[in-house]
Amino acid sequence: MKIYSWNVNGLRAVLKKGALQDFIKKENPDILCLQETKAKPGQAEVDFPEYEELWNSAERPGYAGTAIFTKVKPISIRNNLSTKYDFKDQFGDPLSEGRVLTAEFEKFYLVDVYTPNSKRSLERLNLREKLWDPEFLKYLKILEKDKPVVVCGDFNAAHTEIDLARPQANRHNAGFTDEERRGVSNLLAAGFVDTFRELNPDAKRYTWWSHMGHARENNVGWRIDYFLISKDLQKNLKSAEIYENYMGSDHCPISIELEF
Repeated sequence: MKIYSWNVNGLRAVLKKGALQDFIKKENPDILCLQETKAKPGQAEVDFPEYEELWNSAERPGYAGTAIFTKVKPISIRNNLSTKYDFKDQFGDPLSEGRVLTAEFEKFYLVDVYTPNSKRSLERLNLREKLWDPEFLKYLKILEKDKPVVVCGDFNAAHTEIDLARPQANRHNAGFTDEERRGVSNLLAAGFVDTFRELNPDAKRYTWWSHMGHARENNVGWRIDYFLISKDLQKNLKSAEIYENYMGSDHCPISIELEF
């Protein structure tokens, strides 16, 4: 089973460019998780009849959102986190932004996540550190009590210095603060496996590039998109890839292959 993830930075835009159609035709994913769809069902001209569409769209038009296109029929679907906490801050409520979509399959839960960005001035860092990251981890561990978990998407954090081209210059910037990095470390400490780093311990490859300064042309990037899996699935992991050559978004697709 090949599972892909891609922050498309606007589903309508990537479809208009033909980038998503080209990607699906060439890669033929069994399951495709999307982030930052910026659309609700019916707003994008999606024509992939072989896939069932699952959506968790933001209440705010043209913002955030997640979706899963799957050839494998899910057993159940869940939107957002099972939480009683008040997530609201000056930017609104992340739970109304369509940031988590979970599909249950026979062998595992698949969680598609678009983690809130801490913002350039770190206005949302406190929400990330105190609420989102710990509650998201708690949610994954609840799922894991039932069956193993695959979680993928845009985590908006580069974990270690190898995960971005210019670590020293970004030491206290959004996406590479100690607090955000600790959020990823806590996931790994809880038993989840960073699939790409597990199979490629020394690779300096990236999944997101700034629009400024010809960052993509010069490969001045960040690895902030991940596939994490429960340790119970480590024996099933056959590959973990990054597809830097696919354009259409400021992120590129990533994938894993699981064999059962």
